[in-house]
Amino acid sequence: MPTPRISASSYSNTAPLIWSFLYGANRGKFELILDNAPARSAELLAQNRIDAALVPVIEYQRIRDVLLVPEVCVGARTRVRSVCLVTKGEDLKNVKTVALDISSKTSVALTRIIFREFLGFEPVYKTAQPNLAEMLADSDCALLIGDPALQLSEPPALAGGLNLTVFDLAELWKSFTGCGFVFAMWMANKDKAEIARKIDFAAARDEGLAHLEEIISNYAPEITLPRADFKKYLSENISYSIDDSMQKGLELYFKLAHKNGLCANNSPLRFLDR
Repeated sequence: MPTPRISASSYSNTAPLIWSFLYGANRGKFELILDNAPARSAELLAQNRIDAALVPVIEYQRIRDVLLVPEVCVGARTRVRSVCLVTKGEDLKNVKTVALDISSKTSVALTRIIFREFLGFEPVYKTAQPNLAEMLADSDCALLIGDPALQLSEPPALAGGLNLTVFDLAELWKSFTGCGFVFAMWMANKDKAEIARKIDFAAARDEGLAHLEEIISNYAPEITLPRADFKKYLSENISYSIDDSMQKGLELYFKLAHKNGLCANNSPLRFLDR
């Protein structure tokens, strides 16, 4: 039987979910494809080129016949720190143009929902590479995700001599809905379910969370946060398990995304059974 193929982004917040496949008990058992952009994993899953992928959750409504792996996610109960809107000191209500980081479609849809559904207006959007200085050069606001956003999460946030205001998207969502938020989940194509069932993603997560010190050391050259702060991010800000509030938030997110034309479907949650 061919080696099962799985895909995930290489952002630090995915590291506890993939550590086992790189260094732990699952090393060598699976082929792991890594890319900076979470959207790339969604493309591979949609093309049926892999058996399972850690995918931005909006893609559940866009890719046909996929199942969610239960229990495991990249999410936040309150503050996420690594998904944010950044302005040059302006309040969001004064924003007229937004540059969207193309790396994750879930966060793009969430941004549109926040402006349209909760703030009551629609700015002009443009897509951009995740370079904050360039994004803010011709836009009032930038959506930034992943490790570049994480390093802006603690004041004072500065870029190119500008004083920035940073709005955490999970905090905004929580303030408007009272729910946690799920950004990404493992998913498998329905016809690959038999293969995906053989992968214990929850056990892999638990093994990764038991090796946070090694993970932090691996990312130390790239992420300038103090070690204790980085550990707090991985152990407290990011939630790798879904609670009731987060599942409720996921269902509401899908409902609002469908209502606002951001996905064609609002399919009920269907999980991979064991």
